[in-house]
Amino acid sequence: MTWRALILAVAALAYAGGAVAQGTGLRRLTGRDDLLGWEAVGRLELNGQGFCTGTLIAPKLVLTAAHCVYDRDAKVRPADQITFRAGLRDGVAIAERQALQVAAHPGYNPRGRLDLENIRHDVALIRLVEPILSGEADAFALHSGSGYGSGISVTSYGRGRAEALSRQRQCNLMGEYEDVLMIDCNVTFGSSGAPVFSQAGGRGRILALVSGGGNYRGKQVAFGMKLPQRVAELKTQLRRNPAAAPDRRIKRIRAGGGASAGGAKFVRPGG
Repeated sequence: MTWRALILAVAALAYAGGAVAQGTGLRRLTGRDDLLGWEAVGRLELNGQGFCTGTLIAPKLVLTAAHCVYDRDAKVRPADQITFRAGLRDGVAIAERQALQVAAHPGYNPRGRLDLENIRHDVALIRLVEPILSGEADAFALHSGSGYGSGISVTSYGRGRAEALSRQRQCNLMGEYEDVLMIDCNVTFGSSGAPVFSQAGGRGRILALVSGGGNYRGKQVAFGMKLPQRVAELKTQLRRNPAAAPDRRIKRIRAGGGASAGGAKFVRPGG
């Protein structure tokens, strides 16, 4: 099967209902000790219309998949409809912040199929109203270079495991083509935007984001993209279109509060 034929069967993994096959090898980060070091991965709430996974890459910047920030009319959601809940575990977040600014990569087509071109550009950056400092959640760096280190792993939320992060310590790189990676990480609806880590050096670095999932030779796989260039382009986009922070006396979101995601009809890309 060619890459092009394989991508035609890909499904987006923002959670709003539906189902997709799951494998094994996940460990739930239940206790506070389990979560230590992974607090910067959080659940991205989408105004009661589902959720995705996002990751802090700076105190005020959350990285996620572009298709997560579009509504059902293929328009970028207003920032006030997006909330990031860092390290969410059984209803309690390490920190919780509302989005201030949203930038989806202009190369991503929300009305198009999740093909190679869309996966390559399925990246969004969210600036938060207030920073999440390293004492609460230490932001992750991006992977750079051609070597992927000693292992690939994924940390994500998902359907059936929405209340706490789950981590798969070992995934395999199944293939690579034009900045798109195919990996056998365990993902499901809600895992969109989840960080795929390379283990190079001490702490893992974000190698890719989960964009969609499919089936390859009877094996469940996920697709992601290389990030440095896309993220640099998104940072430029945010700087060109700055947004003023709201008056803190009017509204301040505090850690531990907030609403949970609801369920809505799952809409496949291009459907």
